[in-house]
Amino acid sequence: MRIVAGSARGRPLKGPRSSAIRPTADRVRQSIFNILGQWLDGQRVLDLYAGTGALGLEAVSRGAAAAVLVDQDKEAVSLCRENAKALGFEGQVRVVASPVERAVEQLRRAGERFDAVFSDPPYAAGVTARTLEQVEPLLLPGGVCVMEHDKREDVPEASGRLARADARAFGDTRVAFFRFLDPVEGGGDTAPR
Repeated sequence: MRIVAGSARGRPLKGPRSSAIRPTADRVRQSIFNILGQWLDGQRVLDLYAGTGALGLEAVSRGAAAAVLVDQDKEAVSLCRENAKALGFEGQVRVVASPVERAVEQLRRAGERFDAVFSDPPYAAGVTARTLEQVEPLLLPGGVCVMEHDKREDVPEASGRLARADARAFGDTRVAFFRFLDPVEGGGDTAPR
């Protein structure tokens, strides 16, 4: 497992010892960021069910100003911290050791907002629809939410002001891209359509 592109391109990421953590494959991560393009430059990202932190760290490598990585698994929290330190991203990365629902509520109460949210929950959890509802208040208008899920999970076309803009298949993995709709027509967002 490596950072695919950007300032840390080719640098290795420490992987999990346990099978409870399922990192996003390099080719899937590369495809996600190819779809997102360069619009993350200077943006803030949130990585839920972060595991190794690969998605959030990839975003920072590609120019995101800051990333918040959230996971409740002790090994995952340790991996996120170790990988951020190894890449020299400690100043740009905050690791939150908490269940996702609790962390999202705390971030919401603190008034934190993000340009992009990545979510890669355990496939058996079936939490994609619920996670979309929870992250909507955290997204800035024009932002994007990238949801990884199992091919057997039904994923809504829309949730509140989040509308599915794209979807891709990678074997058993599906990736859905939801765009936060700006209530003002022609809001000028640059997220993928």
